[in-house]
Amino acid sequence: MVSYIYRMVISIRHWMFDCGLLKSEKFKTPIICVGNITVGGTGKTPTAEMIIDYMMPYYRIALLSRGYGRRTTGYMEVNVDSSYRDVGDEPLQIKLKYPEALVVVCEKRAEAIHRIEAEHPEINLIVMDDGFQHRYVEPRINVVIIDSTRPFNEDDYLPAGTLRDKLDSLYRAHYFIVTKCDVDMNPLDQRMWRKDLYKIAYQKIYFTRIVPTQAVSPFSPDNTLNFGDEVIVMAGIGNPKVFVRSARKNYKVVAKMILSDHHVYSVADLDNLVALFKKHPNAKLLTTEKDAVKLRRSRRVPQIIRERLFYQPLKVEFLQGSDNDFFATLKDDLDGKVHLGDLTIGGETEK
Repeated sequence: MVSYIYRMVISIRHWMFDCGLLKSEKFKTPIICVGNITVGGTGKTPTAEMIIDYMMPYYRIALLSRGYGRRTTGYMEVNVDSSYRDVGDEPLQIKLKYPEALVVVCEKRAEAIHRIEAEHPEINLIVMDDGFQHRYVEPRINVVIIDSTRPFNEDDYLPAGTLRDKLDSLYRAHYFIVTKCDVDMNPLDQRMWRKDLYKIAYQKIYFTRIVPTQAVSPFSPDNTLNFGDEVIVMAGIGNPKVFVRSARKNYKVVAKMILSDHHVYSVADLDNLVALFKKHPNAKLLTTEKDAVKLRRSRRVPQIIRERLFYQPLKVEFLQGSDNDFFATLKDDLDGKVHLGDLTIGGETEK
């Protein structure tokens, strides 16, 4: 019943935008929105980082986020020495990775874009993280992230399921990126996803997987984590299944500590970790990059955790080598070189 009410509320809201009772604002600065229609853990942040990484040689970029979970409100620019409690864990993660980029948090996205344009006239591309539902802003391009491990056709609306937007909203997407795919995903599975996602002529569909990179110690850069080592896996992210599965492939997982998305670490959490180390004296701690951002500057982190903590950076890798097509097409769309009547699916263009 509650899910039905939620669906009705978002349906009425979309209707108000569609008929003009609520207004979407266009901006002179091109905006790429990276979003989804479900809550948590689809891979938005690695995708936003991938886009920033590619576009930085061509554009002066700002990353705009709501800053979910922060204890502050309003417009804030993120610095490398900001606290994640003030700006949010994911915006701080991106700022640490791309310190030359402008990173802004603000719950009112249109207001933030006006300030960026007024105070930073050098910015000529804004990447808006998690803004697909924020219809007060009309982006140049909507990139919608779909988690292959959680098919939306089998899902339900909040709070019974993870859907936070109507499936009909997918028509507003320009690009779909299906994430967390198996490396050997077969053409039939891809065809089924295309059938479910493809709505209108100009949409483009790509398939990616999340690739773990070498584990890194935030406190002791010379420390190493070798394949086969004993690890305690800790994750406070939206969908930790892929992270845990990857850890099991590469290491000997002796214990797990799974927490809620955007979890704020307490002294009790750290005490629990110390107790696990006493139980598994040879184990190291493997966590996500987002979790490591929260622990890196905390003075409450005991020495035993500092010595054994490693985080696993993630990157997005396209299946079938279609990354060149994705980036070239995305840049052409920003530059106005691609006709929206063209249909591009998985890197092949049709008329």
